[in-house]
Amino acid sequence: MNDSATLSQPTAQHLDQPIEAKLNAQSPTLSLHQSFQQIRDLVQQYLRADILRDRLADLPLQWQTPRPRPWQKIRWTEINREQIIGLEADIFLLILKGAIETETPIRGYTQASRQYLTKLHPAMAEFVGGTVDENGHLVRLGLWELEEKRHTPVLTKLYTQLAGQPPVLKPHVARPYQPTGDPYQDLYRHGLHRVATEYGATCLYLWLMVYATGALRTVLAELLMDEINHMTKFWGFGRWLFPTASLLSLAQILMRAFYEKLHNPHRQGSLCHTLHRMKKVLGWPQWSWQHRLTFLYALGQVMKCLWQWNQGLTSAELQRLLGQPLNPM
Repeated sequence: MNDSATLSQPTAQHLDQPIEAKLNAQSPTLSLHQSFQQIRDLVQQYLRADILRDRLADLPLQWQTPRPRPWQKIRWTEINREQIIGLEADIFLLILKGAIETETPIRGYTQASRQYLTKLHPAMAEFVGGTVDENGHLVRLGLWELEEKRHTPVLTKLYTQLAGQPPVLKPHVARPYQPTGDPYQDLYRHGLHRVATEYGATCLYLWLMVYATGALRTVLAELLMDEINHMTKFWGFGRWLFPTASLLSLAQILMRAFYEKLHNPHRQGSLCHTLHRMKKVLGWPQWSWQHRLTFLYALGQVMKCLWQWNQGLTSAELQRLLGQPLNPM
């Protein structure tokens, strides 16, 4: 990994120290003001512009020499239910269970993304989905899968330790590769969905950190940093590959997703379908209005940070990092 990555990539232990001090002085319940402040602190510490720039600059290095982002050692014996604050333990566990079900089919996610990317950018296809032989058999994992596939066992162990028993899961199958004959439009739509899911995961783990302390928070921080790393790379790659994409094209994609969902409520893979499914598996109807509000606040704060960083992603900077784009749109 490059020297700048070593210097600016945060560590959960380092970044949690000032917030841990605040939490230790607080009661087990958090006011809205305290929750909002926690979210702002976490966004500032984990999504600073220099960190996002570094994660994107790391992408071409990973195309050449892929190396998983190292995690710090998890202090499993220290994790207990008392480290959940301001959120009912049953709701916390329900959210973990939904996250496990969503993270589990990582192989399906990576192979669909690899197929959308193969013709347009083989290096990025290999980054997300690895290498396949002439018969289509996977012979080497991609870096994205190597990093993401550790999430399910960690979340499962975390749930089991907090609940005293393993989770009972409902299988979820990733939407397979479904080309339409236009590889550019197919990748644009798929990429938008991929960025949206990474953004959602980033916001969820950051929000859960507000209601966690100690070793429990450290585990969530490692998950968060993985998601930020991937979201930033996918976002920047999309900006580079589709330099002329506009808010109008984004609105057209969203309207099409809404139309498809309206006429086919069970259609898998649309943004509307994903949103509906995540609300269900995360137990959104069972959340209090305060927790819904703080999560929406987290969504807004993370997007605000991303959008400010996005405004500084000039064509010249993107081409310096990633080369000349194919200009498909």
